[in-house]
Formats: sequence, structure tokens, C-alpha cells
Amino acid sequence: MTNDDKTKGPGTRLAEAGRRPEWTGTPGAPGAVVNPPVWRASTHLYSSIAALKAGGKGQQDGDFYYGRRGAPTQWALAEALTGLEPGAAGTLLYPSGVAAIAGALLALVKPGDHVLMADNVYEPSRHIGTGLLAQFGVTTEFFDPLDLAGFADCFTPATRAVLFETPGSLTMEVPDIPAFAAIVREKGAVSLIDNTWASPLGFPALERGCDVAIMSLTKHVGGHSDVMMGSVSAGEELYGKLRRTYLQLGQVVSPDDAALALRGLRTLQVRLERSAASALKLAEWLAARPEVARVLCPMLPGAPGYETWARTFTGGCGLFSFILKGRDEAARTRFIDALDLFGIGFSWGGYESLVIPVDPAGARSATSWPPAGMDPADRLGVRLSIGLEDPADLVADLDRAFARMEAD
Repeated sequence: MTNDDKTKGPGTRLAEAGRRPEWTGTPGAPGAVVNPPVWRASTHLYSSIAALKAGGKGQQDGDFYYGRRGAPTQWALAEALTGLEPGAAGTLLYPSGVAAIAGALLALVKPGDHVLMADNVYEPSRHIGTGLLAQFGVTTEFFDPLDLAGFADCFTPATRAVLFETPGSLTMEVPDIPAFAAIVREKGAVSLIDNTWASPLGFPALERGCDVAIMSLTKHVGGHSDVMMGSVSAGEELYGKLRRTYLQLGQVVSPDDAALALRGLRTLQVRLERSAASALKLAEWLAARPEVARVLCPMLPGAPGYETWARTFTGGCGLFSFILKGRDEAARTRFIDALDLFGIGFSWGGYESLVIPVDPAGARSATSWPPAGMDPADRLGVRLSIGLEDPADLVADLDRAFARMEAD
């Protein structure tokens, strides 16, 4: 994608990205196909020893060498994702979102270093800090993602990296990322952000001051709940460093999965817009329900984090949570079990709606749950991932579930 291409709207870029002529047609022959074909190959062949040696010198996407370095299907997806992230020099593909987070951190820290993680990060990210990184002699501490005033005091001379997630995927806190990222740079550390919720379409993370943007492509980019993948995008200096570790770890995604993700990417904008609009309708409806103590949806005016979201984001998605008012676990179980259109399952960002119970208290160390200002009796949450169903049908399903919850 050329610099001129980046001036086009997101829908146009999504439709055009990753479709180089050499990846969609046969060089020297007329015609081409719409989508880059699926190149399944572990072995790349060379015409001579000289060509073999020349291939080994290349380290970038587009250079044939061996299947572990990918082929046009993976290269097309990586290039398309890079084109969506202003300021990115390249994108690396991992077999899952967690692998992307772990791979990025392993590339940026060494034994003796100190890492800061927002206290609302995805629980597997916490486990990377307290488990994997700890085994390599890296210390991880957690900080309040809403305490901008006290953030600078969290740094030590050994702090090398800071991991953010916005909003938090369970409790939806929205840190002022540009302000936090500016402090990270002043301290000489690297900021990483799990930007799966909004994607670069709703939050261009590198443009907002972050150094490394991470996504679970399993969610919105795949969009159909049938592929596992993650990505890491960065500017030129850090991209080279990330890529070296990526190659040393032997990370690779299958061409079939890359093709699925590339197909999902084409409709990313329209699906995000639809799911976000439906989620806002449901959030407004839930906010008026007597059974609900608080709706945690940054897109909802008056909800926690709305002002920061409105100031720093340009879009959202269908993922949000709400807190039941004074109900116990048995009541919440009745509510969730009564839902028909919401599948009970992890992940989100697919075309189908999902629900899980939310109990964040056990995954916090720098903050508490429920937060200050909430009744301690209002501690049980429910997370909804809104898909592409008709929102009126989803409202009716939730209404029936509330009735069932109160009936027993």
C-alpha cells in the first residue's frame, strides 16, 4: 500500500489492501483473481545454489525462503493490517492473540527488567507477566489504569515496557491512552496496547502515541468464530526488533487461517458499525432496567469512561458489560441460562451474540472490585458480545431472561 493509498477512506482501504498483482495473478500473464490464493507450502524451491543463498539473506515479507517465513497469503494479510495502522512499518502474525502479546513482550524485555501492566488487562496477559516473564527474571507490577496522576511513580530505573488494554475487556475502563503513552515515552520505556476492542478503525493506537499495537484477530478481523490468530504492528525501529524475536521463536500462521482472516477483514468496518450500533441500543435499554446497577459501555453517554472514549476514540464495537443490582450468583445463573440468542462462551467479535459471567475481583491487585462509588452488593457482572442479530430480538431475549431470573 502506497502513502497515497492511506489517504483513502477505511472502507476503500479494506477492500484494496493486500491485493498486489503478483499475489493475485501470474506474472506476465493477463488477468487475476480477486482474493490472494491460498499458498500452502513448507518448502520453497530455488533454481540454483546462488538463488538459495540470495533467498537466505532476505528477512522481509515478500522474500521466499522457507514456509515458516510465510508466502503470499500471509504476506497479503500482514500488509493489509499494516495499511490500516497509521505509523506502522510492518505487522507480524501469530497463532493467537495471547501468542502475539507474549511474543511482543519477549522481544522487548530481558532478565532484570521491569514491566508495568494495567490492572484491567485480559487475564491471560496477567499470567504472562506473573508466569512466563517471571521465569525469565522479569518483574511485572500492575497499576490503576485510571490513575494518571500517580502513573509516573510506578516506574523504576528498570522499567522497559508498559502494557495497556482499552477498554478493559471485562470491566470496560477507558484510560486516557495518549496521556499515559506520553509519560511512557518520557520515562524511556515502550508502550504496548491490546487494541482488539476498537481496532485501528476506532482507535489508531500508534497515531495516539503507543509504540506497539496488538490485536486478537480471532475476534473482529476473523469475524466468524472459526479462526485463531493475533497480530503485532509497530513503527520501523521496533518492528525490526519484534521481527527478530518472532523469527527466532518460529512463529507462523497457516495460509488457510490467513485467508479466512483476510476475508473477514474486508467486512470489518461494516460489522463493527453494525455491532456497535446494536450494542448501544441494548446498553440504553439495560440502563433503564431495575435489575441493573450499572452499564459498563464506554459508548453510552453517562457511563463510566464515556468522556475519555468520546475524546480519544472514533468508533467502538459490540462488547460491553453490566452489573446486576444486588442479585446473587444463583440469580445470575438463572438469567444467563435462560438466554436463547446469546451463546455461553468465551471470545467475542463474531457474527453471533455471546454472554459470560464477569467476576473480576480475583484478577485485580492494584485496584479493587467493586470500585469506589458502587454498592458492594452490586458485584456480579455479565458481559455481552453483540453480534449481527436484529437488536429487537436480542432485547426480547434479555427481557425473557430477566423475567426468568426474578421468577425463581
